[in-house]
Amino acid sequence: MTIENTAFEGYRHSPNEKTTLLRLFAGSAIVIALWMAMTALVLFAGTYAYIAWRLPGPSTGRYMQDFLASPVGILSALTSFAGIWIGLWVAMRFVHGEPLSALFGVSRRIAGGDFLKGLVAVLITSLFSEVLLYWLQPEIVRGPIAFSSWLLFLIPIVLLAFLQTSSEEMLFRGYLLRGLAYRFRSPLIWAVLPGLLFTSLHWNSSSTLAINACVLVSIGAFALLLTLLVYVTGNLGAGFGAHLGNNLTGFLLISHQEGYNGFALLNAKPLEGPGWTNWDAVLIAAIGIVSTLLTMLLLLHRRSPLRVGTNKQSLG
Repeated sequence: MTIENTAFEGYRHSPNEKTTLLRLFAGSAIVIALWMAMTALVLFAGTYAYIAWRLPGPSTGRYMQDFLASPVGILSALTSFAGIWIGLWVAMRFVHGEPLSALFGVSRRIAGGDFLKGLVAVLITSLFSEVLLYWLQPEIVRGPIAFSSWLLFLIPIVLLAFLQTSSEEMLFRGYLLRGLAYRFRSPLIWAVLPGLLFTSLHWNSSSTLAINACVLVSIGAFALLLTLLVYVTGNLGAGFGAHLGNNLTGFLLISHQEGYNGFALLNAKPLEGPGWTNWDAVLIAAIGIVSTLLTMLLLLHRRSPLRVGTNKQSLG
């Protein structure tokens, strides 16, 4: 499996002279500020509407938690990621003097073919990992959502999940990776640092230390794959598709989180729930790593029909 980085070298050298560490820090601060502002707006306005309009959902007396666990709360939480897109546009336009599309790749557009390949590959390997997780813990029940309602919300969930996943790719594998790679040669800086930041955001205070560790290991492996896809293609397209496929599996098919199971057809034993052993955590991490390696083979092996790489879409 030969990996070329011609497109990535063009991508890493595409920023202009305004991409200094100080400007990268300032741009990141703008993105975080607007993301937090959008999140706060969604939380407080959504919770008020949830109480005032008596929207359907849980009623435990913890109003904000009830809102976030409700179907409308899940949809609203996903919209908060628009703050990242807005922040990136502001940072690129006024801090770096570049168009937002410069983050997509050298061609300044998303490679659509790689997007579809990434999406299909992760949907395949996600189903494989779900079979292994079922073998480990066969507690799966039908979700509360009716199939007709699931079909009704299918397109909105897909669009909002794309808003979420694409914003994260734009920030961690686009803005930060591209800017750091322009300033530093070592992948320990431009690849590992954004990956660690992305992985750390998935810490769940409701889960045990062992479960948190296995989740972070799995997500860290997936983040490295997403970075590798940028390195191979010089474009965010494959990462957009792979990340979307991963999250759609949890949002719409089989949920492993209590807070995001409102639209899933099936609910597995929640990872933040009791009863998981340290050995379970080791096996979950192993399943995540194996699934990521299989995805890598599907997307990078020279004989795979889903292989991505340097192409006209990447180079423009």
